Amino acid sequence: MRCPKCGHRFVTKNLWHSCARYRLSDHFKGKPLAIRQTFDRYLELAKACGPVTVYAQKTRIVLQARVRFAGAMVHRDFLEATIWPKRRIDHRCLSRVESLGNLGFNHHFRLRNPGDADKSLGGLMREAYSVGSRQRQDAAAGSLTRRLPRKK
Repeated sequence: MRCPKCGHRFVTKNLWHSCARYRLSDHFKGKPLAIRQTFDRYLELAKACGPVTVYAQKTRIVLQARVRFAGAMVHRDFLEATIWPKRRIDHRCLSRVESLGNLGFNHHFRLRNPGDADKSLGGLMREAYSVGSRQRQDAAAGSLTRRLPRKK
């Protein structure tokens, strides 16, 4: 489904969203170049996983496969990057974790320079991308969690 006004893509009809168009560059106005370079490196990690749609919204940037699996909020001295893997993880830049109940965990990272978007974060991004891209199959099976075949 696509919103006829802003063009954002969604998995189901009538999902709430802030229906507006923003430019990605607006998030980086007046910020140090290193913050934009950090975001660009973070986005490279996401795109290495497969097709990604980037939506600049009023206060955040969303990265979407089938559903939103990652995002970022631009601050003066850091990029607050988020990813949604199913399991709770650890990383040197991890700042907080939100439990989403049966849906898994939303992880927040403070990335201050492009080097913070490292290989280990790339592996975690692949996990989150997998969650975001397979959501349709899992939803059709009755939940957003991966179901394993029954043992006979």
